[in-house]
Amino acid sequence: MISEEAKVIKIVKKSLPAVFSILILSKQKNKYQLTGEGSGFFISQDGLALTNRHVVSNKNEKYQALTHKNEILNIKVLTKDPINDIAILKVCSNQDNCNFPYIKLGDSQNINIGQTIITIGNALSEFHNSVSKGIVSGIFRNILKEGTKKETAHNLRGLIQTDSAINPGMSGGPMLNLKGEVVGINALVLEGAESIGFAIPINQAKKDIQKYKNNGKIETPYLGVRYVIINPEVKKKYNLKSSYGAWLVKENLPHDFAVVKNSPAQKAGLQENDIILEFNGIKINEKNNLDLLVQQSKVGQKVNLIILRDGKILFKDVILEQKEY
Repeated sequence: MISEEAKVIKIVKKSLPAVFSILILSKQKNKYQLTGEGSGFFISQDGLALTNRHVVSNKNEKYQALTHKNEILNIKVLTKDPINDIAILKVCSNQDNCNFPYIKLGDSQNINIGQTIITIGNALSEFHNSVSKGIVSGIFRNILKEGTKKETAHNLRGLIQTDSAINPGMSGGPMLNLKGEVVGINALVLEGAESIGFAIPINQAKKDIQKYKNNGKIETPYLGVRYVIINPEVKKKYNLKSSYGAWLVKENLPHDFAVVKNSPAQKAGLQENDIILEFNGIKINEKNNLDLLVQQSKVGQKVNLIILRDGKILFKDVILEQKEY
């Protein structure tokens, strides 16, 4: 029987060539200069690759891939998913002879708390292709990602939590299972915490890839609400009248709204403190959170919401729109 250590060594040896560092170049005084780094990985031999959207979010920057062979290649950003922090890249032009090593995508639906995972990336933008091993510490985690000069604060939902080291610069690198398959994309680490990192489930990226292949872009269905998922603790703490659902409340952010102005939700008459119980017949809870249900829908689709407001049940039809960024 092969030991776990031997499995890890074999997986790392096979996967490392498919991971690359992303060089972020900003124009300064009519000249591009290196201003940051991230990580990415190939998912097909023709140069198709994945990373985080926040790594390649600035239109005024250009990006290059530093491969395991120390080759520097230009990156084209094909499309971005701003809600789930995913970007699809192309590292090879049609004129090039493309034959990159790549990593197979797994199934993040089947991960379990406690299972061993491996993370790879450009740690601290200095230690290229660093490898860490840990376990899945939690699933379906929700994090408010703080804003930066590049982007506003927004929620990331359904994340995989791990104690494997995910340092700055490792964003966009792969999280692997012991089959050598990608189950997540390294996304962020909590500042001031120890061994608490998060990855985006790879199943969301697989949906984005299919959307890009079908439409040439990632459509982003938009409802336009802020909410807290209700569980027994939330129900008790706030004396709510439901043990499940999405409770529409403001985040602790300036100029925030529970229901965004001019959004599909506002147009349908949703209000602050409404509780959305069901989305197209699916009960909303920690596993079936509202964001994931919206993203599984289509732009222009009419969806039925069951609402609890002041102890009364209401039915609302909402037409999802394309979110513009």
